[in-house]
Amino acid sequence: MNTSLLKRGFLSLTVAQFFGAANDNLLKTLLVFSVASGGMWYGPLGEGGSAYVGLCLTIPFILLSGYAGQLADRYSKQKISRIVKLAEIGIALIAFLGFFLGNLWLALSAMLLLAIQSAFFGPAKYGLIPELVDDKDLCQANGFINMSTNIAVITGTLLAGPVYDSFQGAGGEASGSSASTIAMLILAVLGWGAILFMPKMKAMNPKLKFCWNPFSIYFGALKDMRKTHLLTVAIAWASFYMIGMMALLILPEYKDLLGITATKASYLMGIMGLAIGIGSVMAGFMSRKKIQPKLIPLGAAGMTVFFALLGVMQPEFKMVAVFIAGAGVFAGFYIIPLQALLQKLSPDGERGRFLGTANALSFACSTIGSLVFLLARAEFGMAPNRVFLICAGLAFLGTTVLLWMLTRLVRQKVI
Repeated sequence: MNTSLLKRGFLSLTVAQFFGAANDNLLKTLLVFSVASGGMWYGPLGEGGSAYVGLCLTIPFILLSGYAGQLADRYSKQKISRIVKLAEIGIALIAFLGFFLGNLWLALSAMLLLAIQSAFFGPAKYGLIPELVDDKDLCQANGFINMSTNIAVITGTLLAGPVYDSFQGAGGEASGSSASTIAMLILAVLGWGAILFMPKMKAMNPKLKFCWNPFSIYFGALKDMRKTHLLTVAIAWASFYMIGMMALLILPEYKDLLGITATKASYLMGIMGLAIGIGSVMAGFMSRKKIQPKLIPLGAAGMTVFFALLGVMQPEFKMVAVFIAGAGVFAGFYIIPLQALLQKLSPDGERGRFLGTANALSFACSTIGSLVFLLARAEFGMAPNRVFLICAGLAFLGTTVLLWMLTRLVRQKVI
């Protein structure tokens, strides 16, 4: 591993991101299990109700990422990180109360607040990486932090299954949730403690004039990104999250589809997280000291194949686990070069604004993914596993479009 990845700042960011991602996924997965078919809160939201959890997660990113990007440029990203990680502790308390009292709306409010907190952390987090490591180490740094993030996703997801089963086993009473859901609070405190070790970082653009119109921020950034070909990279990166959101909403439905416990269904989500992490690290090491754009269409093609298999094959637990793992590894190949290109091509003084806009694009795509899932399940009555065919179709479209776009960018010597 490169020495720049062992510096205190990068390790502090990685550990803080780990606990934050674990917390996000613990709460999100608990809610998805609770509102999915057969869940304890299935009634209020109805068929495809997990899509509403997805919307609580995505809408704040769309509305607030522009503000977050400006703050990340105008102020120290290290200070912003400290503030948002401290806020996570209070939000974890609200989530704890939601499950303690058995109140769906309080728990959903906590999910919404956690998404707001994450929206402000995103541009600071991704903007810190090129400030903490050398350019030549960007791919490996992104691969490493993505691996740790996906291990955190596994941790939060695997915790969610037993927590939900114990909660439902106690009849959804406070006594069944009080001990288990306190994990959210512990994770939030650990994340805040980790970010305290981050060294002081200077603001990159302290004289930046703040714009209060979020759409003006996005349109201006998109216009500027288009001049540098960064828009092409941002769209390709953001498009992944539409498919990713649909996959995350489909997997909890296997609990009912396969007749398994929430704990076992959470293993599938954990496998996907681990596979994406492995693919991310592999992409980082395959890139060595240079970003490798050829991995991007390869990743999209691999996702196409495995999502298609998930959509057409008769579901069986081991088979689903293998195909999910395959799709996850190729997803890592896809996102790491794009993430590194976003950071490298963004100028220092505008990196927060550009990354904030890219973040908003990714969550706009996630919102579309949630709506597509909702329509497929509630309006067209598609079986959960058949929705993977839509994922495969989108990945196939991405493969063909990406091959054309990347060929053009290579010819123009942009990448």
